[in-house]
Amino acid sequence: MPVSQLLLRGLWYSGTALAILGCHELGHYFACRYYDVDASLPFFIPAPTLFGTLGAFIRIREPIPTKRMLFDIGIAGPIAGFLVAVPTLFVGIAMSHVVRVPPNFVGFEMGEPLLLKLASKLFWGTIPDGYSLNLHPMAFAAWFGLLVTALNLFPVGQLDGGHISYAVLGRKSTYVTFFTICAAIVLAFFSSSLVIWTGLMIIMLFLFGPRHPRVVDEHVPLDRARLVLAVFALVMFALCFTPSPLEPTQLLGR
Repeated sequence: MPVSQLLLRGLWYSGTALAILGCHELGHYFACRYYDVDASLPFFIPAPTLFGTLGAFIRIREPIPTKRMLFDIGIAGPIAGFLVAVPTLFVGIAMSHVVRVPPNFVGFEMGEPLLLKLASKLFWGTIPDGYSLNLHPMAFAAWFGLLVTALNLFPVGQLDGGHISYAVLGRKSTYVTFFTICAAIVLAFFSSSLVIWTGLMIIMLFLFGPRHPRVVDEHVPLDRARLVLAVFALVMFALCFTPSPLEPTQLLGR
């Protein structure tokens, strides 16, 4: 394949991945700016991994004082990233193609979130045995964006899901944290690709404790509109999550 085509395929992936990650963090950033909370612009973390990055983050330089502010800042990132990931996923799936799997193929099996299954079914119908959908680089980047969205929505500690859970449930969110950690440990026994993420959440639990930092209006319930958004966050998680994101496997002969 000519170098120009390789670069183009790389840009399809890298441009899409950076757009999803960048919009996710810019969602947090602009929510912070709206509430006059001091925060940095997004930082990207390059890494020689399968995805080329360990993600992105912003640095919030001061405590978030109220529950409404915490909720809005926490949920703004996943929603912003999701709004970019969904259309790029559907466009990427449309540009993908079905191929026959070689008899001696050994590689990685990607978990299929519900949203990816929906897009695949819409454009390609039922794929017969012995064939697989060869994802376009844009679709692969969108898949990665869905995975990042789901992992960030885990209701643990300083993750976006942890902020949302605390804003909705208050101190009861600690029980959700422990349940989530236990569920992640169980899943890690069946999915090697979740071992590292589970380990990171456990480390986070030991470093920062199981209880979310308090806000001044902890016992004031959220309004109905934000509770609806919290339900939407659960829907996003369900659409983006796969219990086995990436597993080495021999596709034929299983």
